Amino acid sequence: MVKIIVDCFGGDKSPGANVLGAVNAVKKNEDICVILTGDEALIRAEVEKAGYSGDRIVVVHAPDVIGCDEKPTDAIKQKTESSMMKGVNMLREDDGIAGFVTTGSSGAAIAAGTLRVGRLKNVSRPAFCPIMPTMAGGFVCVVDSGANVDCTPERLYQFAVMGSIYMKCMLGIESPRVALLNVGTEKEKGDALRKEAYELIEADKSVNFLGNMESRDLISGKYDVVVCDGFSGNVLVKATEGACIEVLKRLKRDIFSSLRNKIGGLFLSSTLKKEKRFFDYRNYGGSIILGTKKIMVKGHGSSTEVSVEKSIEQVYTLASNRLNEKIEEALDKAQ
Repeated sequence: MVKIIVDCFGGDKSPGANVLGAVNAVKKNEDICVILTGDEALIRAEVEKAGYSGDRIVVVHAPDVIGCDEKPTDAIKQKTESSMMKGVNMLREDDGIAGFVTTGSSGAAIAAGTLRVGRLKNVSRPAFCPIMPTMAGGFVCVVDSGANVDCTPERLYQFAVMGSIYMKCMLGIESPRVALLNVGTEKEKGDALRKEAYELIEADKSVNFLGNMESRDLISGKYDVVVCDGFSGNVLVKATEGACIEVLKRLKRDIFSSLRNKIGGLFLSSTLKKEKRFFDYRNYGGSIILGTKKIMVKGHGSSTEVSVEKSIEQVYTLASNRLNEKIEEALDKAQ
């Protein structure tokens, strides 16, 4: 039985979406047991509403909540009875718990993962790694998307290694295509950081490195892993998500702009709904924090029950495929 903790507070739709996502995951997977942390009375009410009465959901009372406006390092030290920290401390202390899911504060999650759970052997810094759908029908992950604003070449190299192993374990891609985010595709492009990182990644023949990538190619389907510092990665992911959302909004507005367009839209309705679902990040789970000793997944603040369910399944898949053990083995060889 794989035990997974779900922080039920901190997200926009908490605790309802968190609880329902957990219930759906447990009903769907017989090997999963979920531990829910947060206000016990509210959580049990949601569990009852979801119609679950089995023994594979456990509730642990945690009366406090860490807000997104709080200073992460102070919050994780002072709010030990928060839903996030109660879960993180259980994760750290219990070897029988495989992973942790939260839709709460990103800053608190990365701080708790680094300072409380700890880093894997040889990992310089953990990194956020979300996955996004591509135009080719596959997926691409971005390492890092916000945990490390300032990076060294060595960290970018480790992101390439960890991201490559993640895509193997998560999606079964045998030889993930890795690219380094840059201002041009030529090897000599970029600043000193990117040039040095390029040399380090290229030298590791276990990484299927294709060279530099321009931001416009993120969802082209040409790459499986994109390596970047947290500042650039965060801008890249949010700009891409925002552009996709605005295009869909404009398309909807144009369809409803005239009777002729509305009639045409009726014939395309199933296709448009399919595309909307495909580009909705909430359907693909959360962003794993690569490099912590236990598997941690940070869901978007506006996560629905579908996203929470997918995040739980992420932890299950990665634990089953020994993600962290494989990262440690790879970085050991790189020393």
